[in-house]
Amino acid sequence: MSDEKSKVTDKASEFAKSIWLAGIGAYGKAVEEAQGRLEKAMEPPKLFRDLVKAGTALEEDARESTIAARHSVEERINRVRENFHNQRPARIEDLTVLHKKVDQLTRKVDRLSKALAEQGVARASRSKTAKNPAPGPTPGRGKTSKRKTASKKISGGKKSSTRATSTTSTSKA
Repeated sequence: MSDEKSKVTDKASEFAKSIWLAGIGAYGKAVEEAQGRLEKAMEPPKLFRDLVKAGTALEEDARESTIAARHSVEERINRVRENFHNQRPARIEDLTVLHKKVDQLTRKVDRLSKALAEQGVARASRSKTAKNPAPGPTPGRGKTSKRKTASKKISGGKKSSTRATSTTSTSKA
């Protein structure tokens, strides 16, 4: 029996030693895996690196477009400022030239009004010689004469202030 006991004891101690070594092996393997995972966690993954690169490129594009937009806005502001500064106040010489032009136009309008009024008188005299004269007020007695009617048509029915303008304008010039 002692032989059998020693065989069983030897087998039990071998078995215990194997269990002990398996436990140590499992511990070592777990430590290695933990260290590998720690190293992977410390080094950024490829997807993260790619996202960082894309973000950097987009940030640069955004900066460039912002700078370009700012430059464009500044150019527009400068053009508006230049246009504003280029506008000068009216000078007396400019006003004098404009007054002369208005006087010339006033004289032309007066001549045209006179010509139209004369044509109206000529038509009126022709209609008197016709058999059936047109009914209406007679010149001098009625509300308006033909001459006044023609000048009202030209000036749009308003009293013409062109003569007053021309006399005041020529006296200024």
